[in-house]
Amino acid sequence: MRISETTIAALLLVLGGQQAAWAQDAMGARGPVPPRPIPGVALPEPGALDAPSTGAATIAPSPDAPAAHTALPLVPFSNARDAIRAWMRDSTAGNQAGAVRALEYAAAQGHLTAQFKLGRMYAGGEGVPASDLKAFEYFSKIADENADATPGTANGRIVGSAFVALGGYFMDGIKGSYVRPNLDRAFDMFHYAASYFGDPEGQYNLGRLYMNGQGTRRDARQAARWMKLSAEKGYAPARAVFGDMLLRGAEGVPRQPVLGLMWLSLARESADPDRDTWIIERHDTAFSTASASDRTAALALIERQQVAGARAAQR
Repeated sequence: MRISETTIAALLLVLGGQQAAWAQDAMGARGPVPPRPIPGVALPEPGALDAPSTGAATIAPSPDAPAAHTALPLVPFSNARDAIRAWMRDSTAGNQAGAVRALEYAAAQGHLTAQFKLGRMYAGGEGVPASDLKAFEYFSKIADENADATPGTANGRIVGSAFVALGGYFMDGIKGSYVRPNLDRAFDMFHYAASYFGDPEGQYNLGRLYMNGQGTRRDARQAARWMKLSAEKGYAPARAVFGDMLLRGAEGVPRQPVLGLMWLSLARESADPDRDTWIIERHDTAFSTASASDRTAALALIERQQVAGARAAQR
């Protein structure tokens, strides 16, 4: 069964108008709300590491924590660019120790990519002993020193990702360290990444906080708003959650099953089959229980989008 172009156009107009109404109401006329101020570098007061948490965690490293860039002896490269070339050369040659030393040097010289790469390496234990605290400190340095990086640039994307990583650490804390769970700070990190840098993962995580009322009040409209922004950038988890919200309806978010199925289908297409099994399961369940007319309409919308995208790419 195929739906005529006239029917599809009318459906898009009606559904788009409904969605625009709640989205405009949630966003307001000014667009994204300015983020909360990001705190400057501040070391804990003496004895703060042993004191009960007051909810005012700091981004800055503990004075007793080892500096992240001194984990390995520094090699006297002529400059950060020379160190980055050495990192690439040693990585290709399989010299992991040399590659790490080169990155450490470049990071100590303020090279943003080196700092971020080391943060990722320590977070995942890739070529170095896993250390969430060292990863946290690298991401903190990036955030504290580059919060005004230009959004949309390569540096802006790195800094936005660093804020997202910090938000994750503030959600759970780091066991055995001065970094304690702090939902208010998690909200700050995700909000800054989402609103200033437009980071899709930050927008998704911010939407989750609004959905669950963590670090802020529960607000389904705001949750849908941030999920939509992230979904439009192709972030699969946001597409799935946003689609599910539209499929089921929520307080202040009208039920729109056709658009919900469309977003779930788009999420299914971009999902990682190994990591995103929950997206695949949610999509399959939604389509198996949907009416035939809703499924057909959703697939027609997807086909229309794909055709429009192909035409735009040829221009």
